[in-house]
Amino acid sequence: MSMIRKSRGTTTVTDVGTLKQIRALMIVNGFTSNVGFLRKLVLAAAMSMVGPAASAAVTQYALQMFAQIPQPDTFMWNTIIRGSSQSRDPLHAVALYAQMDRRFVKPDNFTFPFVLKACTKLVWVNTGSAVHGRVLRLGFGSNVVVRNTLLVFHAKCGDLKIATEIFDDSDKRDVVAWSALIAGYAQRGDLSVARKLFGEMPNRDLVSWNVMITAYTKHGEMKCARKLFDESPMRDVVSWNAMIGGYVLRGLNREALELFDEMCRVGECPDEVTMLSLVCACADLGDLENGEKVHGKIMEISEGKFSTLLGNALVDMYAKCGNIRKAIHVFWLIRDKDVVSWNTVISGLAFHGHAEESLGLFREMQSTKVCPDEVTFVGVLAACSHVGNVDEGNRYFHLMRTKYKIEPNIRHCGCVVDMLGRAGLLKEAFDFIASMKLEPNAIVWRSLLGACKVHGDVDMAKQINEQLLRMRGNQSGDYVLLSNVYASQGEWNGAEKIRKLMDDNGVIKNRGSSFVEAHS
Repeated sequence: MSMIRKSRGTTTVTDVGTLKQIRALMIVNGFTSNVGFLRKLVLAAAMSMVGPAASAAVTQYALQMFAQIPQPDTFMWNTIIRGSSQSRDPLHAVALYAQMDRRFVKPDNFTFPFVLKACTKLVWVNTGSAVHGRVLRLGFGSNVVVRNTLLVFHAKCGDLKIATEIFDDSDKRDVVAWSALIAGYAQRGDLSVARKLFGEMPNRDLVSWNVMITAYTKHGEMKCARKLFDESPMRDVVSWNAMIGGYVLRGLNREALELFDEMCRVGECPDEVTMLSLVCACADLGDLENGEKVHGKIMEISEGKFSTLLGNALVDMYAKCGNIRKAIHVFWLIRDKDVVSWNTVISGLAFHGHAEESLGLFREMQSTKVCPDEVTFVGVLAACSHVGNVDEGNRYFHLMRTKYKIEPNIRHCGCVVDMLGRAGLLKEAFDFIASMKLEPNAIVWRSLLGACKVHGDVDMAKQINEQLLRMRGNQSGDYVLLSNVYASQGEWNGAEKIRKLMDDNGVIKNRGSSFVEAHS
């Protein structure tokens, strides 16, 4: 029974086979009625439900195994409820709590915090309130841990007034209570009350500083957040992530990169959250140089084994920065490719003119267990449009609806119109728009108007322009495009009339501009 005895060290089991093996050994050795060994078995099962490696299969088997224990004691119930509350599906924790009640097993002060945490994650206000009532009936309301968990529940998703009452009855030296109430007001958008409470807090710990900094960043008040960040006597990776993530969220990408440089200078080690924000910043800026530096840092801290989420972000960043070869290289390094991985590289290739490679990857995706979604087909149809392969595009459009049961959205329809327009099939494109179940938007009509210019169809261009003017009569680009259609066919009178109509309607053409980033 060495596997069970080792549970004092590490109890994490990540596969069903190991759990089955442990249980089989217990049955063979006659330990199924030994409370000590059963407790260790339940602990191993509970811990298998927690963490990024936990799978639905392991969770299901752990719950089945627990259900076969004839008379679990309170410790075993608490242990399995704890694991369930920390799992990807905390619903199991509430279900187990209900079973515990039906079997007349009395909960204790350890039971309620786990159940309340599950209710908070699920945002189950009524269930959490019922648990609160039972806490009071059984006399656990004065327990510090139970009281703080109740405070967190009401602050995050319950009644903020009740949370304040619980706080008023608590020990004012308890930093957990202060932080929970501050977070509750901040989450509801009442930053003034949150800031007032933070100012009144007698002993501010790192968590309370992070709560307040994060609150400001989430509400876009970056100056206030930075002021608190600079004043904070202590910082951890959460502090830095809050600021860097806040900058990226608000489009202040340069500030995010500068703060990361400062983070490295002071010796704070970044984590995956940090790097994900930075990759997004480089993607938004189209900053390949800094993107490569961030990639290098990721490889350094992850020892070359980055997550799927981070890998997807890197592929997207390289595609947006124009280095599609590097994007493909990173794509093949992702061990567990999900639908986002495939979508990012397929779309990246399609929009950078590598349509054949894009379609080749889609065919390869079809041979895997990953199922294409609506985003996949936007990339696929765009690739067909760029390569001019109408037959294949029509086939994939049909395949999307029949095999994958995906209803076309406006982006799919726009790709089909663009594909037909590029191929010179203007009537087919017009008829396709007329047959759409969706209301065509201006982008769809302008796509066909652009094709009319390329192929010189003035009559159809007039019809399309009428549609556009009915939808939005103040867009200078629509007038200019129709004027250019006339001009491309040498119909200068028509072009002049459109320009005059534009002036008569008071439509002003915006000046052209370009953006150049210079490094001194």
